[in-house]
Amino acid sequence: MTTTGDDTIGSRIVAAVDIGSNSVHLLVANVHADDVDPLVDESVFLGLGDRVDHAEYLGADVRGQLSNALAGYAATAAAHGATAIGFVGTEPLRRAGDANRLVLEVEAATGTPLAILDHSEEALLTLLGVTGGRTIEREIVLVDVGGGSSEVVVATPGAAPRAIGLPLGSARLAARFVEHDPPHRDEIDAMRAEAAREVRRAPVAHADDLVAVGGTASNIRKAAGLDPATPVSRAALAAALDELLGAPAATIAPRRGLRPQRARLLPAGIVILEALLDRYGAQQIVVVETGIREGLAIALARRGRRWRDCVRELVAGTG
Repeated sequence: MTTTGDDTIGSRIVAAVDIGSNSVHLLVANVHADDVDPLVDESVFLGLGDRVDHAEYLGADVRGQLSNALAGYAATAAAHGATAIGFVGTEPLRRAGDANRLVLEVEAATGTPLAILDHSEEALLTLLGVTGGRTIEREIVLVDVGGGSSEVVVATPGAAPRAIGLPLGSARLAARFVEHDPPHRDEIDAMRAEAAREVRRAPVAHADDLVAVGGTASNIRKAAGLDPATPVSRAALAAALDELLGAPAATIAPRRGLRPQRARLLPAGIVILEALLDRYGAQQIVVVETGIREGLAIALARRGRRWRDCVRELVAGTG
């Protein structure tokens, strides 16, 4: 590997950590050109979005748990030879009243800054993870249904990406409307009405397929019993929802290789994806496994500590 400052020629091992509403996820990867080769891919379910929804802050105990988890991830990254690590926080940290205190505590515990992303930065990193900075040849509607929000990016050849963050996530929607396990049909209907209302704000686009990233989409594919190469059709979404409504989450989860916490939230995730299909007139969802962590890994490998200033250029292939 040859380096000049923070720029890298050749390959570089880096670590990217995404702090979301449901999980905190570590990716350690060897990045060369636009290829991200995972070395470690693991997560812990902390449910930070629920905590912020109920209390409007994380609190000292939760901040301590999160700082400890990040310190452990930093040690794992170092053990695998990572030369750079990045921590990014999304929806729960944008809303937490004590987020600034958390930023200070994380840097004190790990020596690494925690970047709390706005919706545009989150969307651009996710797009970078999917495209690797390659030229976009046809219009893409990229969606990431998280626990607290959903990011929608419309990428059109020759134009700047258009992105929006919707206050519509699987954990937030379920917390508002679902009281039973499994959910009742009237609860599903209430979530559908709310999702349909919110997705009207998403950018206008014309695309045959949606491209979905993130844990909600990949776990819905598991619930539908589909292999990774198979797009998720409307019929598959309906079948997965029927199964999830047929038994408690603790019963469904081991059948499909899901965590029970995830299984409880998947009906809300399915409802959101249904609404997005309706919004764009699409018939299926192409689920890809790359996303925000891969985008952060590419940015770290190419620009090191300056990654946050260069994301738009990297997405456009000019960085």
